[in-house]
Amino acid sequence: MDPKIEIEKLRSEIEEHNRRYYLEAAPVISDFEYDELFSKLKKLEREHPEYAASESPTQRVGGAPLEGFSQVTHETPMLSLDNSYSVDDLLEFDSRVRKALPRDEAPVYVAELKIDGVSVSLLYEGGVLVRAATRGDGRVGDDITANIKTIRAVPLKLNGNFGENEIVEVRGEVYMPRPDFERMNEERVASGEQPLANPRNATAGSLKLLDPRITATRPMSIFLYWLRYSDMSRMPGSHYECLQRIKEMGLRVEPNAARFDNMDSLIKHLELWNEKRSELIYETDGMVIKVDGVAQQTMLGVTSHHPRYAIAFKYPPEQKRTKVMSIEIQVGRTGKLTPVANLEPVLLSGTTVKRATLHNRDEIERLDVREGDTVIVRKAGEIIPQIVEVLKDVRTGEEKPYEFAVKCPVCGEAVIRDEGEVDARCPNAFCPAQLRERLAHFSSRQAMDIENVGPSLLNQLVGCGIVKDYGDIYSIRKEDLLKLDRMAEKSADNVIASINKSKKASLDRLIFAFGIRHVGSRTARILAERFASLDALAEADEKSLLEISDIGPTVASSLVEFFSQEHSKEVIKKLRDAGLNFHQTDGAVSSELSGMTFVITGTLSRPRDDIKRAIESAGGKVTSSVSKNTSYLLCGDDPGSKRDKAIALGVKVIDEKQLYDLTRIRQ
Repeated sequence: MDPKIEIEKLRSEIEEHNRRYYLEAAPVISDFEYDELFSKLKKLEREHPEYAASESPTQRVGGAPLEGFSQVTHETPMLSLDNSYSVDDLLEFDSRVRKALPRDEAPVYVAELKIDGVSVSLLYEGGVLVRAATRGDGRVGDDITANIKTIRAVPLKLNGNFGENEIVEVRGEVYMPRPDFERMNEERVASGEQPLANPRNATAGSLKLLDPRITATRPMSIFLYWLRYSDMSRMPGSHYECLQRIKEMGLRVEPNAARFDNMDSLIKHLELWNEKRSELIYETDGMVIKVDGVAQQTMLGVTSHHPRYAIAFKYPPEQKRTKVMSIEIQVGRTGKLTPVANLEPVLLSGTTVKRATLHNRDEIERLDVREGDTVIVRKAGEIIPQIVEVLKDVRTGEEKPYEFAVKCPVCGEAVIRDEGEVDARCPNAFCPAQLRERLAHFSSRQAMDIENVGPSLLNQLVGCGIVKDYGDIYSIRKEDLLKLDRMAEKSADNVIASINKSKKASLDRLIFAFGIRHVGSRTARILAERFASLDALAEADEKSLLEISDIGPTVASSLVEFFSQEHSKEVIKKLRDAGLNFHQTDGAVSSELSGMTFVITGTLSRPRDDIKRAIESAGGKVTSSVSKNTSYLLCGDDPGSKRDKAIALGVKVIDEKQLYDLTRIRQ
């Protein structure tokens, strides 16, 4: 067969299988058979590069790493949605719509599940995907075409006939199915990496990776809900018809959209899905209600923030009844004792919840929670399980009041509670529970940034007695690693290389990595700038520390206590002998942003802690809330209400590129 014809035939066949798998959920061949077709196509394209095409399925695997993201201006702004939290809010929205429309034009509404993902725009020219962009601030987003192409649910070529220069834009939400997210996290933990927080954050981070090859390994999918043609005469007359047209093009739409011509039926539909949404494999926190008629949408118009023809109905956090089987204590890296309730397993917001934090002794007393109690649990922010109420009226008398530990459950040391603090602590720095947590903090990205050294590996190193403190990390040998479970030669080499690389970390990172109580990353930078060397800091007394304007008595006392301990001196000697950097290098802390206060909002191209550290290294300060004293609001994708508040207060809103233009901070 002519190789060109065979290549085109294979491309068409593979995309048909993608459509059946991702759009219809009805595959007709096995994964093995699919992989064989894919491998055959790759081989033919490699042998015949003259037939390369951007829309080939092989282009999904991810190309070379990107240097950065270019900016994309949305021709039609990607607006936010106004929110409603009650039926009354929804009825008020309906009333506004009816008043704005002619009396003889009663609205029909389309209700769609609100996917908790990342908003994107896809641009097709002549039916071929040419650009994908994030929502950004609604007007300007990042070009993420290379990363979007790795998602197999996104067709590289649309079904149907399109003119050579005809533009079709669709918008939707990229998300990560919950089972795939959980499986990915299990694999990350098994390989010693930190698990990702939740599906939405994992999706946002994956789309902002500069290496598409890594993005290609992330199990993302997409639902589309918005359509525009460059030739507006081709636009359907209703939103519901737009959804059908999107589906005909080979794109995925959330399958539960429905139309309603009266509010009673719509409200019943909302109530039904509040019960059913936990059965879905993707995250949803509400329903989007839109006026169906496109002409009516145009008549209703938009504000600078949201369309007047649509509203998001947000569901309250799901709550469930369960039982407290027992209460146990967890010991953190600073020795803090955190009580945790072990629960009778309950399905909550799509995941099985077995544990809930009780924070501290005061919280246990406030709730009067006992072992055996029946309680109401919910997820704070849809993520962290917490007990919100104890059902005392169903107590049987067999429930046991909890007596807070007076000794550390791990090492047996007497627990202390400093005056004025709510947390009880284990003061033993050698406590095995603290050691694991301290080592994880020391190795973390925000501290010494030792890649390939995660919790799983640290547990093994501590368990085998190879590592007893920070200093021992730098004495690990390759032969030590090869004795551990699931450790191959290449993995061992990567671990040793990461450890050696971390020796060059800046002094402020090292100070932060020690995990000294009350010393965060910003304080560590101030100390590094002031003392310039670890030895000078270690010799400082409380009086000299208090001369620094940002250092108070609590921090000063904590620093003196840490550096006076014999164990700390021994660890510092090990680190010195290993060749770690004990001096703040020239230019590590500058004053380019001195006196400026920043607030960060939205999803950025790098972890927020990295950007915060960069701003503070340039002399700036980062706070959590916008006020009239804020110098700049650094805005990423999906910024939320902070952007509106900044505009109202006259605070300048900037993106990452503008931040980098302000300073010598490197992207």
